[in-house]
Parts: sequence; structure tokens; C-alpha cells
Amino acid sequence: MNLNCIIKELNKTIREKQPKKISSSWIVQHVPRAYRFIHKNIRTETDEIDWDRVTSLLEREFQRRWVRYRRKVVKPYENKDEVNLILTKHKDKLYTFITSLDEKDFASRDKILVKLVRLYQKGNVLAQQELVGLLTYTVDDWIDRYYYLKKWKGYTDDVEDKIKGCIRCYRYTGSFLGYLYKTLEYSGRGIVPVQKYSLDDPVLDGARTKIDYVVEENNT
Repeated sequence: MNLNCIIKELNKTIREKQPKKISSSWIVQHVPRAYRFIHKNIRTETDEIDWDRVTSLLEREFQRRWVRYRRKVVKPYENKDEVNLILTKHKDKLYTFITSLDEKDFASRDKILVKLVRLYQKGNVLAQQELVGLLTYTVDDWIDRYYYLKKWKGYTDDVEDKIKGCIRCYRYTGSFLGYLYKTLEYSGRGIVPVQKYSLDDPVLDGARTKIDYVVEENNT
């Protein structure tokens, strides 16, 4: 038995029973053999069940039915070793935060992100710091490239707040980057773009610049 067999069995059972919601408890009740395999073999770097890995392999329509139970209020803590476990394991894919070559790179980047997101949601505040640093490269690139995000240029602190909000609220097993992008797109619609002016900007017919008038005023 391997993970592929387990996923096939899960998809088949879900298709037959058509539950509106799926959770770890539902799997325990309806596909106990699958749960036992997952509990024993599919673990995160911090030795918890890696449900994100499992649900990401389900059929697309079933992924959206997955329900993650909200954790009780967690006590914030700092553990750099937990963060390093994730980064070290995926160190050969960290380049994807600067440049991604293909769909596999995109998937690898999202995988790393979700692992760090779950670690933060467990209470490790250092995971959030790492995420903000990694995501800054990606979001800055989006702001430069995509029309609907250009309004965020100049709103560095607000962008960071949105990133932290997405890290805190992310529940779905789908793409974290997709969730972040849509959040920035929708919440940025009412933003007034920051206007940047230069003293070298031409005025009137373009024969003079703003600096010319500043110099004249200072000389009078």
C-alpha cells in the first residue's frame, strides 16, 4: 500500500458518499484504513499529520470540501529549529521565490509556503517573519508586472499587513499564492495610487522644469 492507493480509495469513497464536508474525522469514520496509513506515514517536519499533502492530491472538486478544524487559541512561541527544518529540507527549491521556471517550481514554492503557514498557525511567530521575507520578493514582482496590483506601489506597510493577514487566515488547501494575489487584487481596488513627483518634471510647454521655478523663488 502506498499514498497513491490511499488517494484513489479516498476519491472513490468520497465520490460514492458525496459528503458536503470532509475532515480528518470523516476519514476516520468512513475510510479508517486510509487514516491509519496517513497517521503513520504522512507527517510534517514537526511530526504532525500532513493533511495539506493529502488533500492537495484529492480530486479538485473534493479539495474545496475539506474542513480544517480551528485550533484553540495558541500560545505564541519562537523556535528557529522548526523553521530551519522546513527550509533545510527544501533548500534546493528556495530559488523559486526569486524566479520560477515552470509549473513544478510554482507547486514547490506553494508547498514550502503552506508548511510555514501551518507552522505559524501552530504558534511559531518566527515562521511568520520568514514568510514575510520570502513573500516580499514575489509581491514586489507582482506590483511591478500586473496592472491590478500596481496601486499597492508605495504602500509597503499596508502590503505587509495584508501578507500577515493571509498567513493568519489561510484555511483552504489550495494555492496560498493564489489566495494572497486575490486578496491584494480585491482589497486594492479602493486604493488611491501614490503620486510621485520629480523636480525634473516638465511644466507648461516643456521648455522649463519645476526646479527652475524653485531656484527662481529662492533667488527673489
